Amino acid sequence: MKRLALLTSITVFAAAAQAAPVTYVIDNSHTYPHFSYNHLGFSNQTHKFDKTSGKVVLDRAARTGSVDVSIDVASVNTGHAVFNEHIQAADFFDTANHPTITFKSDKMTFRSDQPVSLAGDLTIKGVTKPVTLAITHFKCQPHPMLKVDACGANATTQVKRSEFNMGKNVPFVSDEVTLTLAIEAVNKPAQ
Repeated sequence: MKRLALLTSITVFAAAAQAAPVTYVIDNSHTYPHFSYNHLGFSNQTHKFDKTSGKVVLDRAARTGSVDVSIDVASVNTGHAVFNEHIQAADFFDTANHPTITFKSDKMTFRSDQPVSLAGDLTIKGVTKPVTLAITHFKCQPHPMLKVDACGANATTQVKRSEFNMGKNVPFVSDEVTLTLAIEAVNKPAQ
């Protein structure tokens, strides 16, 4: 009987150890949040941000997770310096008063052992709205060059920019904007 109790205790302890959350720090050099919209009916334009920070916490055994992402809005990259400045003005991102875009989620939905969506709060230009990002790609594995565990994902959602006080030129430039997080994050053990 004592042996059975000991085996049960070891099994419970081992399961708890395997279910520990793992924190992954965003790799800015391989993370590109981007947004796309229709421009005057001519084409869909896509622009990105070059500076992103934050973390992802995953407990794959428990099928839970959280995300905390911060985007430096002044790092917007349209491919043209003049347009970068234009969309940082008060009518659009207003980076002087609202230097960051944030997304915070502690509601990660899994299908089997894969996360499929994130529900959380998106803050742009000081306005916070609930959004759900569909995870269209997800993979964790040892990073072949960094020699640490790493995860990558693509997640997307659609918002109306007018709901974030950025409605200038609607409907000529589409109100609907597709936001995509293309993210890579690495597990950095404490040193």
